[in-house]
Amino acid sequence: MRLPILFWLAVSPCFASMPGWWTAFTRMPSMESRFRQESDSLVFGKLARQGRLALARGGRLRVTYEGGLAITCDGRHLVQYDPDTRTAQRVELARAVRDFPLLGILLDPARLDRLYRAEAIAGDGVKLSPREHGLPELKVTGRRGLLHTLAWTDPSGARQTLELLDPKSPVTLAPDAFKLQVPAGTRWSTPSG
Repeated sequence: MRLPILFWLAVSPCFASMPGWWTAFTRMPSMESRFRQESDSLVFGKLARQGRLALARGGRLRVTYEGGLAITCDGRHLVQYDPDTRTAQRVELARAVRDFPLLGILLDPARLDRLYRAEAIAGDGVKLSPREHGLPELKVTGRRGLLHTLAWTDPSGARQTLELLDPKSPVTLAPDAFKLQVPAGTRWSTPSG
């Protein structure tokens, strides 16, 4: 009689139900929030930045950091503008996602099942184990029915945390919200590779 009980205890975490916020996140049409991003590395120490982000289906994204750096994606191209250097860069979305896989998760939460195995963990957390080489393991949490934090270790060994401070979904976002207007005189750079 002990063997079936031990077997059930061993496999029961596999059948743990996913938190409700997780199911909603993978299906949400849009979201916006203020955020805080922290990086903790042996080389640079602890760094923190804040900003605002907006997401919508179809691969649309807008991230604006306090201090000016802005990133937008209209579903086809990702544009980054740095007002300090007055430079901008445009990259095809497919290439940007290939170079920065976590970007693909934010742009298309529905693709998570193709890239990661999701497992419910303590509290309202979800552990994402990569299905493909080169992707980091992620730990995500929810709060009040919405995505709250993403935590991972980047290829340099730095621990990264993205905390959404006041997420709202669904929200109505105008198509122009995902088109970046850069000032005249901006120098455009071409990504290598």
